[in-house]
Amino acid sequence: MSDIQTLQPKRLWQWFDRLCTIPRPSHHEEKVAQFIVDWAKEKGFFVERDQIGNVLIRKPASKGMENRQKVALQAHMDMVPQANEGSTHDFLTDPILPYVDGEWVKAKGTTLGSDNGIGLASALAVLDADDLAHPELEVLCTMTEEAGMDGAHHLKTNWLQSDVMINTDTEENGEIYIGCAGGEDAKVSLPIQREKNTFAHTYQLSLKGLRGGHSGSEINTNRVNAIKLFARFLANIEQTQAFSFALVEIRGGSVRNAIPREAHAIVCVNDENALKTAVQNFQHLLQDELAIAEPNATLTAQLIEKAEMIFDKVSTHKAIHLVNALPNGVNRYSDVVDGVVETSSSIGVLKTEDDAVTGLILIRSLVESGKQYVASLLSSLTSLCGATVTLSGNYPGWQPHPDTDILRLTQRIYAEILGVEPTIKVIHAGLECGLIKQAYPAMEIVSFGPTIENAHSPDEKVHIPAVQIYWALLTKVLANIPEQK
Repeated sequence: MSDIQTLQPKRLWQWFDRLCTIPRPSHHEEKVAQFIVDWAKEKGFFVERDQIGNVLIRKPASKGMENRQKVALQAHMDMVPQANEGSTHDFLTDPILPYVDGEWVKAKGTTLGSDNGIGLASALAVLDADDLAHPELEVLCTMTEEAGMDGAHHLKTNWLQSDVMINTDTEENGEIYIGCAGGEDAKVSLPIQREKNTFAHTYQLSLKGLRGGHSGSEINTNRVNAIKLFARFLANIEQTQAFSFALVEIRGGSVRNAIPREAHAIVCVNDENALKTAVQNFQHLLQDELAIAEPNATLTAQLIEKAEMIFDKVSTHKAIHLVNALPNGVNRYSDVVDGVVETSSSIGVLKTEDDAVTGLILIRSLVESGKQYVASLLSSLTSLCGATVTLSGNYPGWQPHPDTDILRLTQRIYAEILGVEPTIKVIHAGLECGLIKQAYPAMEIVSFGPTIENAHSPDEKVHIPAVQIYWALLTKVLANIPEQK
């Protein structure tokens, strides 16, 4: 039990605190899913899991609300597992440790899981309550949203009965989302050749201290990708022929949908002083160029035990310049929605394997042709250096429909709570709504949630006053759902 249990709305925070005790990183949601199923059975609710593991719970309408439209509340069960460098936290066994810091709830050294744990907690809190007015409810808890939207991809048709859905995965107070980007994963693989090390010294290079963040909603915020910045450093050394070196390993990031905060390489050199000078010069560049965007970025070099095998000269050259040239960041802004990113890409993970360097890239776009264009860029680039690119996990965007009853209702009640009109937006991040609309095209959907900052990073935090507003909005919308058509 943590101190967040005393926060208001108490029922929601108690549920979130309980969820923090159950490990639920992507691909490992079985414990939390079984917990939810067992609880729903104890409450006497209808509960069922589908073939992929999604959980569906149904609750009858409160008294006097039986003739209202049926509503589904939707949240995903998994969270992004990110910990600070040096942390011993095991996301498969250890609980998240939330704490209150002023007006925010944070976690000790890890991601908090408020994305989408607050939404999931709110849906369970509504089910748990016996003093709320609401129509007949369904709660859909989906699997593995953060690592491919597996649950939404495999959602059965004719399973849900609701007329309306409220997605709870939005992260900004005062905003209602009615559309989002689609996405696709790209795996770039460069074959490498190794040879015996003839260099005198081996160094571990580490770039740390970057802010990281959500590679969709924060892709346009000047947050620097550590993998790309590190490749820039290595490419500069090679291009200027400052000194000879070879790679042993290059890596960075840990999840495909977060902006990497750290990158590392093991390099072999003869001239130690030249390497140290290059590191110092790049550190000065970081301080001058990124003093505002990335004030804590640091590059260090540490002498380690001599490596036996290294990349050969050609493999070192190709690996550095391929990563340096990868398209990353905003590709194009929307012509339709002012200020919204239309297409972007972000390399989230870079690894060195026995015979290849591989990178995981998430392509996002509001339009299918945007994803296809970035995929074409990657294909052209990789073909020039003997690498390959493999596409997978394509999911559609959620096309905006601004003329719906649920949007008008949510907008009216939000304005009453806030005292100002909410903003209607399309988000560049991926939501499951596009896939859900494929299975249920007649369903009206809106998405809203409380303010969450720095999602997908250990700096993640959720704003306590915004959670109070979110709960008031959610419960008032449910209490005012119109009659069935």
